Amino acid sequence: MSRQTHKPSNEIPHKELTPREVVRELDKYIIGQDAAKKSVAIALRNRWRRLQVPDNLRDEIMPNNIILIGPTGVGKTEIARRLAKLANAPFVKVEASKFTEVGYVGRDVESMIRDLVEIAVAAVKAERTEEVMDKARSLAEERLLDELLPMKNSKKVKISGKEDIPGVETEDAERFREGLRGEDESYSQTREKIRERLRAGEFDHKTIEVKAAEEPASMMQVFGPFGIDELGPNFQDLLSNIMPKKTKSRRVTVPEAFNIFTQQEAQKLIDMDGVIKEALRRVENSGIVFIDEIDKIASKGEAHGPDVSREGVQKDLLPIVEGSTVMTKYGMVKTDHILFIASGAFHTAKPSDLIPELQGRFPIRVELNSLNEEDFYKILTLPENALVKQYTALLATEGVEIKFTDGAIREIARVATEVNEQVENIGARRLHTIMTTLLEDILFDVPDRIKEKKIEITQEMVRDKLGKIVKDRDLSKYIL
Repeated sequence: MSRQTHKPSNEIPHKELTPREVVRELDKYIIGQDAAKKSVAIALRNRWRRLQVPDNLRDEIMPNNIILIGPTGVGKTEIARRLAKLANAPFVKVEASKFTEVGYVGRDVESMIRDLVEIAVAAVKAERTEEVMDKARSLAEERLLDELLPMKNSKKVKISGKEDIPGVETEDAERFREGLRGEDESYSQTREKIRERLRAGEFDHKTIEVKAAEEPASMMQVFGPFGIDELGPNFQDLLSNIMPKKTKSRRVTVPEAFNIFTQQEAQKLIDMDGVIKEALRRVENSGIVFIDEIDKIASKGEAHGPDVSREGVQKDLLPIVEGSTVMTKYGMVKTDHILFIASGAFHTAKPSDLIPELQGRFPIRVELNSLNEEDFYKILTLPENALVKQYTALLATEGVEIKFTDGAIREIARVATEVNEQVENIGARRLHTIMTTLLEDILFDVPDRIKEKKIEITQEMVRDKLGKIVKDRDLSKYIL
């Protein structure tokens, strides 16, 4: 059985978007924040540009890491989510507050690179699987036919003369051979008929017995509250040898068996060494790490108490960002050319509270603006995943058509702005609480009590439902 081999390439796979195309895609989901979109778009494109530079200069071009600064709910995390789909490169989003200094219980900062490698390996493996899927399906179909029409034992006997069958004359052996040939033709014809019926779906209701890999039970609880990646690559390999994957027989329908056989055959066709090599190359040349909530590890003034651990995380993060070698279970990974994008609200801390060395590794700083009433109106109507569109789709599943008038949407945006100013500014997240409060009765009564097929939300309805809550500041703290 041949294996698929691939030569390494210096190009990032798939079509690489231009900066304007990246901004255009981000505009579909994120309102405003043009400076942030522009910065990440340039950074993404520079990944591709660097790989087109001659070899002697390529290693000298370092990525310009970015730090996004802005209040909560203005789109920092949403930019990361959308970038993951646009990057065409290994991408991982991590929370800075989840990491602890080496020596403390918790995840160390190197685990973000290990996660990035795991994502890259999975992505390359999926690409290679897709490439061999046609051949894997063909082989899976043959295995399925073997299960549906087992070959008789007599088919496996080789007859070459009387020496193969002691006491049988040559003429008898020849007649036996002719009989087997006739059986061969009959078996082949029957197999082709079953193949046609299989493709027509006539066996979909039947069940057969297959052997599939059994997921090993998790035994990591004996090691404490941390995960397996904290134990180190060598210990992980040791555990995989101690607890090898087991196979167990189970009865499944024919379509399920076909999927199982297809995956098994695809695994045999893929060259995993080539997959790992390509994944490591992509991580080193085009990997992106998005570090959210970086302000949570900034310490103010003299370090004491939890601030000691926060500063320790910064010191551990520094060599990863400036370029070092991280050991993973797939091999060594250099982080010199990995792009790091950090973000934080910096409510209680300032970017200058980060250690100076780490500040220097994020040369591009972009401030995101707070959202105003007009921004809220656009957020409710323009994005492809706008809240108004989401609730319209949800109620459509019940056969109810809900329509928001323009005045109603304007009133919702005004209420969101007012509550953010009076209570706590949580940005666009305020719209979720307001919409839930506004539509709570409708969502509860459909379809039992509300029989109307069309519901219109007007400006007056919004004022009646939310007016008293907005005026009562104590009540709005808990409800809105």
